[in-house]
Amino acid sequence: MLMRLLREHLRPYRGAVVAVLVLQLVQTLATLWLPSLNADIIDDGVAQGDTATIWRIGGVMLAVSLVQVVAAIAAVGIGARTAMAFGRDVRGRLFDRVQAFSQQEMGGFGAPTLITRTTNDVQQVQMVVLMTFVFLVMAPLMLVGGVIMSLREDVPLSGLLLVVVPVLVVAIGLIVSRMVPWFRRMQQRIDAVNRVMREQLTGVRVVRAFVRERAEAARFDVANRDLYTASLSTGLLMALMFPLVMLVMNVSSVGVVWFGARRVDAGEMQIGALIAFLSYIMFVLMAVMMSSMMVVMVPRAMVSAERIGEVLDAEPTVLPPQQPVAFPTDPTAGGRLELRDVEFRYPGAEEPVLQGVSFVAEPGRTTAIIGSTGSGKSTLLNLVPRLYDVTGGRVLVDGVDVRDADADALWSRVGLVPQRPYLFSGTVASNLRFGRPGATDDELWEALEVAQARDFVEALAEQLEAPVAQGGTNLSGGQRQRLAIARALVRRPRVYLFDDSFSALDYATDAALRAALVPWTRDATVLVVAQRVATIRDADRILVLDDGRVVGDGTHDELLADNATYQEIVYSQLSAQEAA
Repeated sequence: MLMRLLREHLRPYRGAVVAVLVLQLVQTLATLWLPSLNADIIDDGVAQGDTATIWRIGGVMLAVSLVQVVAAIAAVGIGARTAMAFGRDVRGRLFDRVQAFSQQEMGGFGAPTLITRTTNDVQQVQMVVLMTFVFLVMAPLMLVGGVIMSLREDVPLSGLLLVVVPVLVVAIGLIVSRMVPWFRRMQQRIDAVNRVMREQLTGVRVVRAFVRERAEAARFDVANRDLYTASLSTGLLMALMFPLVMLVMNVSSVGVVWFGARRVDAGEMQIGALIAFLSYIMFVLMAVMMSSMMVVMVPRAMVSAERIGEVLDAEPTVLPPQQPVAFPTDPTAGGRLELRDVEFRYPGAEEPVLQGVSFVAEPGRTTAIIGSTGSGKSTLLNLVPRLYDVTGGRVLVDGVDVRDADADALWSRVGLVPQRPYLFSGTVASNLRFGRPGATDDELWEALEVAQARDFVEALAEQLEAPVAQGGTNLSGGQRQRLAIARALVRRPRVYLFDDSFSALDYATDAALRAALVPWTRDATVLVVAQRVATIRDADRILVLDDGRVVGDGTHDELLADNATYQEIVYSQLSAQEAA
């Protein structure tokens, strides 16, 4: 998967990659030439007392050093820019893929791991790309060049490489083979820390309300210690690697000096050549060490690439149609919603959540859905904007199956107020314009008035430009709910879907809001899911769901007279006198 990511996302930067390769080649050749020039200064200049030779070769060394520095700076600069662009592109592709996910894929992965994969995992792969441009490209050139130049200086002494390099490679290989499983555990445990932290931040009020701070701290401590254990084990193996490399390098230096001195003493080798050979063997071992650094990073990047690939390869269950069907173009018509024998079951579930659901919701009428918890009310509502796709039957808006409609055209006709209202960081105005960016301030105030939110927005110091924190955490639950309703109203859709959207409102505000909605939604279809009977008792039509089936259909009075399920729900909330 790592090679696939590199191949796909580095293709647009072929020119930059070639430039890095050329610059690293120039830098490596310059680096390898310098010890040879130094040997010539010692043997032909210092040893012979030839000052002119020293100046001439010294000038060449300065020129070569300048070329080396310029090539190194340019290679690192271009490599860093390319690596950052690679990371940007992968993150963008991940984001686009997640945006195409339905609720099913989102629930399958979970928000914490998607965040980790888009940030930490991409960073691991990006770092390998950068280190490849900086070290890995140069390492094989340095290794091969160092061996060739060592043989050029002295063949018998080069025999040390036949012992040193294999020892170093085997030692590093044994360490790395033990590190790969720990890298996988580290990424999984980062997911766990993110998940626990996210839950505690989101549910901080619940934690405090039930005095569960110590229990939650203990739960976080378990996840944190698991990550600590994995990181420590990996760190210990990494810490063992570099002293081992340095030990081999230092032993090699001693061996070169020991055997080289004997050859110099025997007249079989010059002093300058010995010094140059010592530099070349260091280059060879440095190349092995640079490769070992990459070997340390590559396994973790491979794990991260696998996790990224899982997201990129996940096929959304809600796919756009090959040939979208257009909705009717009559601006005065539209909004008719029909469900025909709808069935829905989650993957792997033994029983469907919804089964045999059929009804028609007409424009200008309010259809309410009520039922016990888990009866499938919210799932039914989510089928209309295709947050899920039906597994049986059909959902039609204005006679068009939602699976055959263009997504933008469908969503422009639907205004959904979810069960848990979410506001984005920004201002009140930016949140209200989320569905219709061109809405005027007057239209925003009008929607706020219908949603019973005008009073508290006017009380804010900056009114429409008042800041809203991420998730609307600087507002109360009722205020967030009313702003979410106003956001849907600003859009002026043909179909309004209220998923238990009045639960956070008191009875007086609930009643006032429903009364204000009547003229606003006069020409639209309204579908309301509610737990509270008072919210839906005045609906034109009420559907009663039980275990995913419609067991009641009628007005409040009709259902109260002869539907046992509805009677049970009503009398659990209202007295017989209030229900009547």
